[in-house]
Amino acid sequence: MRTPIALSMTAFLCVQVLAPVVARADTPPASEMDELVVSSERTGPSMWHLHRGTAQVWILGSMSPLPKGITWRSRQVEQVLDSTNQVLVQKPFEIGIARILWLLITERHVLMIGGGKRLKDLLPADLHARFAVQRAKYSDDPDKWERFRPLIASAFLQQAAFHQVGLSTRLDLGAAMRLLAKKHHVQVEEIKIAGVGDVMDALKQLPPSTENVCVGASLATIERDLPRLLDRAQAWASGNIERIAKLREPPEVDACRAALDNGVGAAELIARMRKTWLDSIEHYSRSGSTTVAVINMDMLLEPGGLLDQLRKKGYEVDPP
Repeated sequence: MRTPIALSMTAFLCVQVLAPVVARADTPPASEMDELVVSSERTGPSMWHLHRGTAQVWILGSMSPLPKGITWRSRQVEQVLDSTNQVLVQKPFEIGIARILWLLITERHVLMIGGGKRLKDLLPADLHARFAVQRAKYSDDPDKWERFRPLIASAFLQQAAFHQVGLSTRLDLGAAMRLLAKKHHVQVEEIKIAGVGDVMDALKQLPPSTENVCVGASLATIERDLPRLLDRAQAWASGNIERIAKLREPPEVDACRAALDNGVGAAELIARMRKTWLDSIEHYSRSGSTTVAVINMDMLLEPGGLLDQLRKKGYEVDPP
């Protein structure tokens, strides 16, 4: 049985990570990621406790999108940090405006639609009709995003929908953890999961049929899944893992995940991301120390995901 998570890491890659490569070409750039507010108003997101021999690993599952202004309680995290040797966080996926302009020159054929064609010429008629309906809800421009390839255009549309309902993909749990680690004098190690080149390579290998399936998943999220995403984020902030598990994702997201997993570029990148986290946890566990890691929750919970792989490595996993 598949874990009922919202956006799998594969869908997250194509809808949330690829878009920032060209997002600043369409909207004004932000200087840095927004930070989560740490307070004492909620129970707080739950942590998994892993142990093997004398090594102790605490994993805090991150989530995206989250409501802007959301708060979470840090009591458990701070208690763990009192006896922690290092905190592992993902290196921010950052790209400057100079690099974006260079990509738009050298890789324009990957990000944009060429040959005088537009989005309506590439998408199946039914998908473009759905796209147009949603675009009219979140933009006054009837031609907005028509120059971008389908996956990028749907990502922009999804970001616009998120913004209107108060959801954000820019909230950075890693930034909050950095502040807490500094407060407790704990060393922070940044783990590089993926770079711009990796993402561009995945885009180049993505066949149109798979791209259309994932555009359908993005549209389904906009059309009917926004209330569930808000509910899921609130469950995360209160540490309610059981509630998260009961919130079923649209079947279109499963279809996107399956299509990506059957391909090469995105599937290989996701596998490498999992391996990077697995190797990093193994590396810091060899000394028998205590480690706190902040890892995407979908990567943790998906079947065959990081938690399953860590169990195979001999770690005992105590759920939240």
